[in-house]
Amino acid sequence: MMTNPRTPIFWRDARMPHVELRKVADGREVCYALHTHRHWSIGAITGGESTFLYRSDQYHVTAGTLVLMNPEWPHACNPIDNQPWAYLMLYVDTDWLTRLRFEAGLLPTDDWQHLETAVITDPGQYQDYCAMAECLLDPRRDLLEKQSRVAEYLLDLMQSLAKQPAQGIQRPSGTLAAVADHLDSHCTEEVSLDDICRLSGYSPGHLVRVFRQTYGLTPHAYLINRRIQHGQTELKRGVSIAEAALNAGFADQAHFQRTFKRVVAATPNQYRQPSVQQQEHAASDK
Repeated sequence: MMTNPRTPIFWRDARMPHVELRKVADGREVCYALHTHRHWSIGAITGGESTFLYRSDQYHVTAGTLVLMNPEWPHACNPIDNQPWAYLMLYVDTDWLTRLRFEAGLLPTDDWQHLETAVITDPGQYQDYCAMAECLLDPRRDLLEKQSRVAEYLLDLMQSLAKQPAQGIQRPSGTLAAVADHLDSHCTEEVSLDDICRLSGYSPGHLVRVFRQTYGLTPHAYLINRRIQHGQTELKRGVSIAEAALNAGFADQAHFQRTFKRVVAATPNQYRQPSVQQQEHAASDK
């Protein structure tokens, strides 16, 4: 069956819950709003060119480039003038990657440290990444090979980046951290600006400004980002789109779908569709 090149492919395997891969062959209609992930991410531009907005920096990236994103750092990668571009994006569980780095002696403690590097243009590292991604996407490769390729690639990359300074996580002030924790805990509920102003003791304008300076997103954008992350978890669990929308705190399915596409650059249905390998596993279990 032919696949529309503009339809994103999501590869997941329940036996490897620490990684997820996304493939886009034609990203002209793939546009992201500024967003964050709880996990660490690394992507390869496999065709064309795009802009990469990472916190306060903007990069012009082309085919052959790797882009790296720390957990919770706001970013967006979008096409230039609707020109074709393609990419592969690997999402890695932060705790799993922290253990990998720590057990290899690359971290002094088992606490996450941010990586300073945002863009890599080394051809060898790019080719190794694409080979690892190809292995994951190939349903003929067995589990041990996939697990080994991911671990080996990430360990080699972390060792090469260890020569550069790592950055410990800079914790926000107690007041702003309390606001973020409140949004995390109540992301599926209705939260008002008055609520978090009372919690912080800040005026509305000051709170919005200092929160965005610290987290890269306004409190509202931060809340919506968390709701979408909750919705992604629900969809991966196999619940219906309507139920995922309700569980994530959206008033209706249409609002969830519009917001999901703006943040994830895919529809909820595209995201929940099993990869070819997942379909084969399901068939073999029958």
